[in-house]
Amino acid sequence: MPRQTPQELDDEIIDGAAALFARHGFRETSVQRIAAAVGFSKAGLLHHYPSKEALRAAVLRRCLGEVRMITAGVVHRAAGPERDRAALTAVAELALRQPGFVALILAGLSSAPGDDELDEVVAALGEAFGLAPDTDFTRRLRVSGALGALAVARVALRAHLAGDAIGDVPGDAVGHLVDLACDTLGHTG
Repeated sequence: MPRQTPQELDDEIIDGAAALFARHGFRETSVQRIAAAVGFSKAGLLHHYPSKEALRAAVLRRCLGEVRMITAGVVHRAAGPERDRAALTAVAELALRQPGFVALILAGLSSAPGDDELDEVVAALGEAFGLAPDTDFTRRLRVSGALGALAVARVALRAHLAGDAIGDVPGDAVGHLVDLACDTLGHTG
């Protein structure tokens, strides 16, 4: 197996930290836990990021950048099923590439506001779906449900790929994930 590039190593650190911050919270996630999860020593991780706060800032900055790219790719479309499908496709692709980011976004959706940087990531993703402060509760709930369905289905797909049934995986995994999430939004067919 070829050596990872510095960018690939950084991506692995950032995504691993994002997943742990989502699962355990920032306060409960130690540098040692992150280092162990990404295959580094604590000293090795601190060589890349001098503190947990610096790593958190990098995670949120990168996550926000990814979400802003998703939003920029869909805001030119009128609100509705086509825009939702485009946004969900971009999120599904991100979930397959950087699952920790999507876990962190979902953690932000399910937590009370108060973490300004994470709230900014969630708000930016909301823009992709046309959510505004006056958006009705049902629409907000459907978008949250669609994102949750996407994340859960991605986990199931990953477990399936790790098992013996690899031949059963459909060729268009992203398309199937998006179809499921669109159903949650009420966009059938």
